[in-house]
Amino acid sequence: MIAVAYCVVIVFLGMIGYLVKFMVQDSQEIINNPANKRQELLAERIVRGDIVSSDGRVLATTETDQKGNETRVYPYKNVFCHVVGRVWNSKTGIELEQSFPLLTSHVNPLKQLSNQLQGQKNQGDIVVTTLNAKLQQIAYDALGNQKGAVVAIEPSTGKVLAMVSKPDYDPNTVRSEWDSLVADEAGNSALLNRATQGLYPPGSTFKILTAMEYMRENPSFDKYRYECSGSDTFGGNVIRCYNGEHHGTVDLKSSLAHSCNGSFAHIGVGLNRKSYRKLCEAFGFNSSLGVKFVSSRSRFVLDEKSDTAEAAQTAIGQGKTTITPLQNALISATIANDGVMMTPYLVDHTESVDGHVVKKYEPQEKRTVISRKRANQVTRMMRSVVSDGTAAALRNLPYPVAGKTGTAEIDSEGTSHAWFVGFAPAADPKIAVSVIVEGAGTGSQYAVPIAAKMLEEYLGN
Repeated sequence: MIAVAYCVVIVFLGMIGYLVKFMVQDSQEIINNPANKRQELLAERIVRGDIVSSDGRVLATTETDQKGNETRVYPYKNVFCHVVGRVWNSKTGIELEQSFPLLTSHVNPLKQLSNQLQGQKNQGDIVVTTLNAKLQQIAYDALGNQKGAVVAIEPSTGKVLAMVSKPDYDPNTVRSEWDSLVADEAGNSALLNRATQGLYPPGSTFKILTAMEYMRENPSFDKYRYECSGSDTFGGNVIRCYNGEHHGTVDLKSSLAHSCNGSFAHIGVGLNRKSYRKLCEAFGFNSSLGVKFVSSRSRFVLDEKSDTAEAAQTAIGQGKTTITPLQNALISATIANDGVMMTPYLVDHTESVDGHVVKKYEPQEKRTVISRKRANQVTRMMRSVVSDGTAAALRNLPYPVAGKTGTAEIDSEGTSHAWFVGFAPAADPKIAVSVIVEGAGTGSQYAVPIAAKMLEEYLGN
């Protein structure tokens, strides 16, 4: 009987624990589900709150006319369409993630009661994002009419400072343009947030991870040498350096600086596949990033069964590996943060209309991926890409930049996506960026100038 009593008590305590967990942790997520009808009831008595940038710019607001009709307005139109999202034709972005807080009011209780008695709605809370409106505008303008994406992260916290995706659309007019956006006759995929959902071959930006794995397997990596003649054959597959350039004798540092395909293919075929995969997965491949917003999983498929040709292609960022711009930014941010990966996030806090902070979102450390010593070693190599290599256009900035360009071929005709990833200042990183321009050409020519404008805006000239 005593045993039965204990079992009953344990079950009862378990039920209480689950109820507390539901009320404290899970209830808001369930209410925030777009299928939950409670949001419709909340909207009947609460005016949906504003979404603002970290520098105080209104990104989304609700305007009410004299008849009481409410319209959700996005002052920046297309600029924030993917990251802030929309409320019509299914909620997306921050509008989806923070729907319940936006429809919750923490106005003074007496004022709330007074408004209710007068049949007036209370004002919903304000969502203050981590986004920097000026930086977002710079990135949006710099990308121009080209397809692609730009992401900027604060390395020490994981705050997303900017997130741009193109082609885009105007959330103010999405209802009238919905049919054409869905039909997508031009193949623009304007509704897709390329920054978090687009999957691309990483090109030479992936050489950062290849170099890192070689360093891990070879403590005397500074003795590495390779003779580049412009092309080499691996498993019957010819690997050529860009424009067939002959780099001559290169070490690991100069291989990265000049993005020598032959050297990295040579490195790749000799790596321990299991260890290589483990490193990439530690950086977030093949798993969820654990973010609050919609994102795709970057893929690393090389394993012990893969042939030599595939290993060579993977090592230079071609092959079957795919990555999101967000993931590529996070890799650079992790190196910049002494090897510690932070979880990216978009909302700093929510507050009532009278300025009272309702909920503060704190930075979350995901894991330590590499040691501080290794991060510093890789940073020095990435510095050489700017000081002596393919990202030389950044070396005249008044602060040291660490980075890596990439030119990812996507077809047999040589069409390439242009990449740049990096961070600055190299000694005390404040911002990490990832830029991809679809089908443009080389990273040094098309992605680096965009990164330069962002760094100049955020860090000054």
